[in-house]
Amino acid sequence: MGRKRSTKPTSFDIAYLAGVSQPTVSRALRGSKSVSLATRQRVEEIARQLNYSVDKNASSLRSQRSNTIALLFFEDPTPDGANINPFFLAMLGSITRASANRGLDLLISFQKMEDDWHVRYQDSHRADGLILLGYGDYTLYEKRLSQLVGSDTLFVRWGSVRDDNIGVTVGSDNFGAGRQAGEHLLSLGRRRIAFLGQADEHYPEFAERYRGLCAALEKQGLQTPPELQADALSSEEDGRRAITRLLEQGQQFDAVFAASDLIAIGALQALSDAGKRVPEEIAVMGFDNIPAASQTSPPLTTLMQDLKTGGELLVESLIAQIEDRPVPQGTIPAKLVIRKSTSG
Repeated sequence: MGRKRSTKPTSFDIAYLAGVSQPTVSRALRGSKSVSLATRQRVEEIARQLNYSVDKNASSLRSQRSNTIALLFFEDPTPDGANINPFFLAMLGSITRASANRGLDLLISFQKMEDDWHVRYQDSHRADGLILLGYGDYTLYEKRLSQLVGSDTLFVRWGSVRDDNIGVTVGSDNFGAGRQAGEHLLSLGRRRIAFLGQADEHYPEFAERYRGLCAALEKQGLQTPPELQADALSSEEDGRRAITRLLEQGQQFDAVFAASDLIAIGALQALSDAGKRVPEEIAVMGFDNIPAASQTSPPLTTLMQDLKTGGELLVESLIAQIEDRPVPQGTIPAKLVIRKSTSG
């Protein structure tokens, strides 16, 4: 089913009809040599058919670079009240270093998803482009991304890398990481593995981790019981509630793979309160390798995302758009970090 267009055509509409990314449309309409002649001609023809006109004022402002990029954090509930996922705080150092190495100033701002941050930044031209970290419900966030694309705002975000992404996305190989988690737990003789995390279109990164886990189980001829998938967002309290629900339902499981370390930490606490021994009775592992993961009791096995490469690639992907160069693509592998919550 085709995407419904707004009355005023945007570069996103052209990208959809041409079968290319929005950054490619922007480069094509500027006559960039980084876009093939055939693609430029196709984009230009669709633009004519839609009566699309380039925003000359925005183009002029973009050509007058400020050598400043903006990093926007989005609110995420945390037990300490900081409302910033500790994983993204850990990535801040890598982004700051990568920006400094390129001679760029970095504006850092904390935003609520319901605010009009997209309007404030795209209209004020306070920065040459945006790096977006955190988002909560992707189905709500997606609308804001479309607005950024429609206004030709340059941005890159950390998230789920898919063929239908809006704008430029950098992220981990979540499916491969989920498969690693499943393979690790299976190697320990675990067969009934609970997954804690909302695994649907609202949280695509969690969904990919769950699909990877399911693939590892299916490869061994094992079923993935739907009753062992418990919705949880990225907080300790959600992890506690998810485990409590499974135990109250009488579900039998010998391992837990949580979609984030915060969820896993809450799960460890709930299992301890219920008198369950970890890992003897139930192995537990998380995702992210936040600093607290090594301080739990027992220390948490997890999957570590490559913060250094991630931060560098976010900055490089944004600079490539600003400088009208091809944008680097690909996902970043995650590394298994084994601790006592699975190995005993």
